[in-house]
Amino acid sequence: MAAVAVSSAGPRLSKVPEITALFWVIKVLSTGMGETFSDFLVNHLPPELAVGGGLLLLGASLYVQFRTPGYRVWSYWTAVVMVSIVGTMVADIVDFVIGVPLALSTLGFAVLLGVILRVWYRSEKTLSVHSISTRRREVFYWSTVMTTFALGTVAGDLTAERLHLGFMPSAVLFAVAIAVPAIAFRWFGLGAVAAFWSAYVVTRPLGASVTDWLASTHADGLGLGTGWVTLAVTVPMVALIGMLGVREARSTTVAAGEPAHQ
Repeated sequence: MAAVAVSSAGPRLSKVPEITALFWVIKVLSTGMGETFSDFLVNHLPPELAVGGGLLLLGASLYVQFRTPGYRVWSYWTAVVMVSIVGTMVADIVDFVIGVPLALSTLGFAVLLGVILRVWYRSEKTLSVHSISTRRREVFYWSTVMTTFALGTVAGDLTAERLHLGFMPSAVLFAVAIAVPAIAFRWFGLGAVAAFWSAYVVTRPLGASVTDWLASTHADGLGLGTGWVTLAVTVPMVALIGMLGVREARSTTVAAGEPAHQ
């Protein structure tokens, strides 16, 4: 997805990171981790405690993110991870608790996403993530992110379970799908904003399908378990976020006029 990377020059006012290849890697890892960790919590804790605790931590992480001036690596990615976990729980509640058919919930979340993006654009005249510099735009951004996670979860379940593709074929399907906006952006003139949000939606079912395949005891799964797969995905994800944190610290030091340590 480096082909959809968009970089902005000058001072960074947006509260969203630069869209680079590393951004996409961490994003896919966070989606897979959120899927299996949500399943792990629900299966090992009372569902009310798992969901309630998840909502509480999501609220806390978003509170910190909204209160933080500018982009900060750890506050931003902590919020993304919590949205990933709770987004899985919300989608599972709609499917397994309320009993909404996956095809209908996929359509419903897709319509909701379209409505949010339309209202956002009519209000702000832009959907660019490089413009997330006001409270209202930040609300639109995180509302969109939350909806994309829920949409991606039910879409992945729809292809793997209801359409009987299985987890690995679904992962291949979404890997092909995520390449489409990159190709359209580079060679067919698709706008950067449209390419970004198209790819962003697909990262969720892509990451979740891979980790479900690793963890699942279904016929097409490796049966490694949600706990071990969550740990295996979390370690490199945290390491990469830490790498971004070091870069941010060095950039802050240089901007303050102090020599960066080599």
